[in-house]
Amino acid sequence: MTAAVAEHGVDLAVHPFGWFLLAIFIIGYYFIATEDKYHLDKAKPALFIGTFMFILIGGFYAFNGLNFQPFENEISHLILEIAEIFFFLFVAMTFIEALIERGVFDALKSKLIAKGYSYRELFWITGALAFFISPIADNLTTALILSTVLLTIEKKNKAFLVPSAVNVVVAANAGGAWSPFGDITTLMVWTAEKGVFTDFLYLFPAAFLGWLITAYLLVKYVPDLDPFKEGNPEAAEKIEILKGGEIIIALGVITIALAVICKQVMHLPPMWGMLFGLSLLQLYMYTLKRNHNQDVDIFHAMGKIENNTLLFFFGILAAVGALHFAGFLTHAAKLYEIFDPMIVNIGIGFLSAIVDNVPVMSAVLKANPSIDHAQWMLVTMTAGIGGSLISFGSAAGVGVMGKMHGIYTFASHIKLAWTVLVGYIVSLCVWYFQFIILGWC
Repeated sequence: MTAAVAEHGVDLAVHPFGWFLLAIFIIGYYFIATEDKYHLDKAKPALFIGTFMFILIGGFYAFNGLNFQPFENEISHLILEIAEIFFFLFVAMTFIEALIERGVFDALKSKLIAKGYSYRELFWITGALAFFISPIADNLTTALILSTVLLTIEKKNKAFLVPSAVNVVVAANAGGAWSPFGDITTLMVWTAEKGVFTDFLYLFPAAFLGWLITAYLLVKYVPDLDPFKEGNPEAAEKIEILKGGEIIIALGVITIALAVICKQVMHLPPMWGMLFGLSLLQLYMYTLKRNHNQDVDIFHAMGKIENNTLLFFFGILAAVGALHFAGFLTHAAKLYEIFDPMIVNIGIGFLSAIVDNVPVMSAVLKANPSIDHAQWMLVTMTAGIGGSLISFGSAAGVGVMGKMHGIYTFASHIKLAWTVLVGYIVSLCVWYFQFIILGWC
């Protein structure tokens, strides 16, 4: 056995068994991508292929009497990688559910509707909120919240709802691209130490201007009407944030700050700061019940988080990990040697729209091509915002499709996709001017 095999395992990409693994991945991903057609939650096929592929590899190693050390090293590294992302998202979702329970988002909806804004004003307000909330709350949660706001404002007018939904998806994905925890892909890049916290902030100009141009083009499709000039009668009753809601918001900000400090200063994984913040939230809930008779069960909030989303991420990251261990991603990384890395990274943005940005970014990180800092920031941006080109290309888009069933669809998005493409090109141009010409990064 050669030293390379002993360290990295057998290159299954040139073995029939490896192609069998690849076939399982492709079939499983087909069912993930066609979730709406078969009404099969994407977490189920993702978890199946992610676990099954490694079971098959383990069986292959046992049957052929191979050295298990590389296999065990891969599993240990993968578990650590997934745990960092899993627990980070788990805490973030718990905070969101606690805020929902305290009526924070209901109060926001009530204020927006009661103000009597025009359709176009609401378009810009919800888009701006999506762009600036997603860096903190993550793009999926932000898109779900603001799509609910849109449906509360108007339930039937597709002329308002469709472009506004596209705007929210684009804004949420763009906002998530310049924050290490605004999108699962940026979180993966950050935890993989391809950039420090402040590096991602340099993507703000490209992400913001790309969304702004898309929004400027989209708003022309929104009716120039003022249906709630006197205020929406359905929102006559003012909704207030329940006791403790403001404190939970503050604790959420503190928790995010702790995650950054743990990563950048103490060399702890970001999830460590998040879990400490969760402990603060639990202690505050205890005092809220004891001193103010507000019975808020934090474990009930945990029970309401989207566990299927967490399991989907586990499954898909495990599946990509299996392809990496089999050797496929090592061969794929050669694309960066054959073509200009900038061209490959721009192409990854388009691939993200078709395949979903999470497995694409996971594959890039596993392949670990030898590219410079500017190129790592480029692929972070393109994978993040590229998913907006097609409705199901990002978690945010899939979430809004489910929330606005029959209104925001693949077909309705495609009609307006050219505006997203223009914004994508603008983001690329801003990145090139900033990172390559000015060297400002």
